[in-house]
Amino acid sequence: MAIPCPPFIGSEKLSIESGAMSPSSPSPLILTQDELKKIAAYKAVEFVQSGMVLGLGTGSTAKHAVDRIADLLHQGKLKNIVGIPTSTKTHKQAVSLGIPLSDLNSHPVVDLAIDGADEVDSNLNLVKGRGGSLLREKMIESACKKFIVIVDESKLVAHVGASGAMPVEVVPFCWKFTQDRLQNLFDYAGCVAKLRTDNGGEKIFVTDNGNYIVDLFFKKDIGDLKVASDAILRLAGVVEHGMFLDMATTVIVAEVEGSLLNCGSEFYQERRFRGFRITSYVNCDLQLFSI
Repeated sequence: MAIPCPPFIGSEKLSIESGAMSPSSPSPLILTQDELKKIAAYKAVEFVQSGMVLGLGTGSTAKHAVDRIADLLHQGKLKNIVGIPTSTKTHKQAVSLGIPLSDLNSHPVVDLAIDGADEVDSNLNLVKGRGGSLLREKMIESACKKFIVIVDESKLVAHVGASGAMPVEVVPFCWKFTQDRLQNLFDYAGCVAKLRTDNGGEKIFVTDNGNYIVDLFFKKDIGDLKVASDAILRLAGVVEHGMFLDMATTVIVAEVEGSLLNCGSEFYQERRFRGFRITSYVNCDLQLFSI
């Protein structure tokens, strides 16, 4: 379904109070991936308002957002914020920064969640969970009124699974049986299923929920993602998967030398990131920042 072109900012110099960039200083010729992540994270935090219940994401990009929220709280620019962390790692970070925390039992409706993604496809579907926190992320981000996804341009993919693993959280009981069923389920896409390990393969990776993760690697596009999602969740032993479908309400991409083409038509819009196109918006706002 086509909708009018959402607001965007093109060729805008973003100010980061930590000193990395400012409107008056020239943009560096080369930005690191972490700098791009920080740009997207800081912009996302501009959506945060005092009094909100916030889903606090997990991962290297979301960490910048949590740091920024804490900075604004300490400066008095944000007040009465309640955070709900999506992992034990984020919980520890938020506690160390003095962010007040709660959970979905006490706050079943979340105003806003900010998190990164491992992949964003052309329909703004996501792959998350390569860091291992997909279950709690999906629980919290499916309960929020607005879900802002923050990524750098490297996360844009042609289809789900194009850049690496699509994680599936499984119970430890008979995990090998579940792994084999998952691989057979996507045999048509050349799927290889691997149990995630830690410390160089010396021990099995265990999630915050005491489960294992089976990573699915696809050689081909798996096709209809909703059909794939239903098939995975029907397998006994599967807890949740890392496809976040139709969940993002805003995607912020920090990228270098981007361009915006054919945007402004009431019935047609196209955004291109070095040849990557995003079309078919469904209740989603995508913002482009060219650095």
